[in-house]
Amino acid sequence: MSPASTGASTVVGAVSSAPAVDSRVAPGGPGYRRMSFALFLAGVATFALLYSTQALLPLISTDFGVAASEASWTVAAATGGLALFVLPMSALSERFGRRTVMTASLAVAVTVGLLVPFAPSLTALVALRAVQGAALAGLPASATAYLAEEVTPKALVTAIGLFVAGNSVGGMSGRVITGWVAQEWGWRVAVAVIGAIAVACAVAFRALLPTPRHFVAGSLRPRVLARTVRDHLSNPLLRRLYAIGALFMTVFGGVYTVIGYRLTEAPFNLPQGIVGSIFLVYLVGTVSASTAGRLVGRLGRRGALYAGGGTTAAGLLLSLADSLPLVLLGLVLITAGFFAGHAVASSAVSKTATKGRAQASALYQSAYYIGSSAGSTVGAVAFHAGGWAGTVGVGLLAVTGVVTITVLGSRAARVAARREPVPAS
Repeated sequence: MSPASTGASTVVGAVSSAPAVDSRVAPGGPGYRRMSFALFLAGVATFALLYSTQALLPLISTDFGVAASEASWTVAAATGGLALFVLPMSALSERFGRRTVMTASLAVAVTVGLLVPFAPSLTALVALRAVQGAALAGLPASATAYLAEEVTPKALVTAIGLFVAGNSVGGMSGRVITGWVAQEWGWRVAVAVIGAIAVACAVAFRALLPTPRHFVAGSLRPRVLARTVRDHLSNPLLRRLYAIGALFMTVFGGVYTVIGYRLTEAPFNLPQGIVGSIFLVYLVGTVSASTAGRLVGRLGRRGALYAGGGTTAAGLLLSLADSLPLVLLGLVLITAGFFAGHAVASSAVSKTATKGRAQASALYQSAYYIGSSAGSTVGAVAFHAGGWAGTVGVGLLAVTGVVTITVLGSRAARVAARREPVPAS
């Protein structure tokens, strides 16, 4: 490698002692805002498309004459498709580049999004949503791997937090917009509007995202991929982080799949537009995700996870009240706790994995969206069987799992610290 490429100076006949310059992007550096905004838009498009039917489930149930547990498959199919395909997509990103895979994934997803409004049956709608979720699988793991390669380590939690914040804005805007549009013109027009917004985000993303400077192409050989996956799954810390992501998303998926049914029924009886506006609480998630780095700085990773889990549990309990203000406050706390916990866990995965980052992130995303599919389905079944209290019970079990895993991680860290040899004086 030439001296110019390393940033080190040379003197003939001498060895330079100048430290290598880290050429990765830092906050305030050239291209950081452009990169962050591009990935923010990718996050907006991803979550707006992925959950475009969630706020519309009561209308879809009425249109097709099905129960909540059946309509919920329009959400579960999308998140399940993403969970199944995120690992293969991450392998493609290792070979062909993060930017290329993200661009192709968004292109396919927005194309399918324009077809969704014309689904003639629930079966066709679920099938289209599954394809859309599979296409979106190229975004989450590739985005976090891109940031891990292009951004300085100290800025990584903040950078990933901004991407997660884009997810929250997409989820919020998609649900709010669909709620009000559907109230006037029906759910089909509502998802068509989301498709058009996603097209605009995809075009802007491709125009703004800087060309990667630190990507090194890997291998597509199945044996190499299998070895990388095996190495990640043999890491106890990564396994704990994957489980935490899945459990947090089980809570979130269940709550937001069922909340529309609860609020359109007695004692609330809210119209569809107002129910869609409930998702404005996602703005709280935007803040909590983007400030996750500061939370980790003050409490440490495990402390931040305890805070996220405790906040989520408090919100679940508050939401049991038959008072709309208390339900809204409960949703605020659930949203804040979830997005903080997700940002902390996903950034910890990127920091922990020194090789095969795309696969490490893909495994996290796979677990995360399996949790979403499970939460959507089990939460709807629990609501059908026991009302909102059933859905809350599922959520509290998942939060208990998060706390238990974090406690076990703390114990494992203390045992490992005691086993480290004491350096000789």
